Amino acid sequence: MRHPHVGRGSNSVNVRRYNERLLLQALRRTQPASKADLARQANLTGTAVGTIVATLDNAGLIEFTGRRIEGKRGQPASLIRLAPGGAFGIGVRLDRTSIETVLVNFAGEVLARSGHDRVLPHPREVLEMVTGDIHAMLQRLSSHERARLAGVGVAQPFNLGSWLRELGLPMQTFCAWDEFDFASELGSALALPVFSENDGNAAAIAELFYGCGRQSDDFIYLFLGPAIGGGIAVDGDCLRGVSGNAGDIGVMPVPPSRLPSAPQPAGQADILLARASLNALARHLRYCGESVETRADLEACIARRPPAFDEWLDDCVEALAPALRAMLCVLDVPMVVLDADVDAGLIDALMKRLSTALALSAPEARGTPELMRGTFGSDAGAIGAATLPMFFNFSPRAGILKGAGAELQEVNHAPF
Repeated sequence: MRHPHVGRGSNSVNVRRYNERLLLQALRRTQPASKADLARQANLTGTAVGTIVATLDNAGLIEFTGRRIEGKRGQPASLIRLAPGGAFGIGVRLDRTSIETVLVNFAGEVLARSGHDRVLPHPREVLEMVTGDIHAMLQRLSSHERARLAGVGVAQPFNLGSWLRELGLPMQTFCAWDEFDFASELGSALALPVFSENDGNAAAIAELFYGCGRQSDDFIYLFLGPAIGGGIAVDGDCLRGVSGNAGDIGVMPVPPSRLPSAPQPAGQADILLARASLNALARHLRYCGESVETRADLEACIARRPPAFDEWLDDCVEALAPALRAMLCVLDVPMVVLDADVDAGLIDALMKRLSTALALSAPEARGTPELMRGTFGSDAGAIGAATLPMFFNFSPRAGILKGAGAELQEVNHAPF
């Protein structure tokens, strides 16, 4: 595990906060664990771990569960795990064709969910719908549990009013979204701290916090939804870039599709989301005579594996493999995590074709990354949104050592 350098001027409070979060991360990766396990993983002394464990226990973030005999002599070691009720997060995923809201606990378990499978309406209408859904979820928590709500996360594609021609969506439906700060309006309506993030980054953060990040701090994350989104994990944190769009592979330039169903780009090149997206798949299936109106229709069609599906898959991988290879040349990470809004065999088929294409295109002296299936499937965006307040309150990011706060939106920390 890599640790940022701690200089002489580092604030002791920030170092303590960092070490507390380091132990919480160790528990997420290997719970239940003993104090000795945690000391080895976090590279801390047993005395320091004992002090931190007492603090986290008093804060209600961990709990003791059973004992383990670690040797032939001495008392059995107490085992520690995250307390599921130690914190809660609510996540809102806004996509161009769906709205999802979930409530999760500190262990990452989904306690409640609501969804609206429809083309995104006017932001004011969505605000009313989501506010009602969140109020209903809050009623499921006791007053003690509500005091442990770390916040609300919102995950949505940035620039919702863009690339509608490539996605086959109506312009008038989305133009209002580019002028509307949904997270700010939601925070005002709820009087709660709200974190806002690109949906690809949010899903990558969920993988870091609760999924593949328990094994690796460095990976590229790709999510195939109505468009294709992505995120980049490096050293256990998510790269955002100047505008929050780092890892947005969907706008990478690619050659135009050769499928007869694809609209021709205005210039010589197209962008990846026009070829590698569920909207592109649905468009080609409809062109070939399939009836695809909902997500369920799409999954049922994929499960039947008509020739049109394989035609799109070939076209998708032809564009995706070189775009991903370009990212790998710059980032040099060992793993690519793939997930999607639907499955029915889609993810396995895509991983198989993509693995072959990446191997064939590998430059001399360069290998092929491990392809991993994502943890959350269609829940990735919503759980990613719910993970945002957890991540920025409880993850050992290097900025803590410099006294840096959450990058997204100021948070009133819960009373633990």
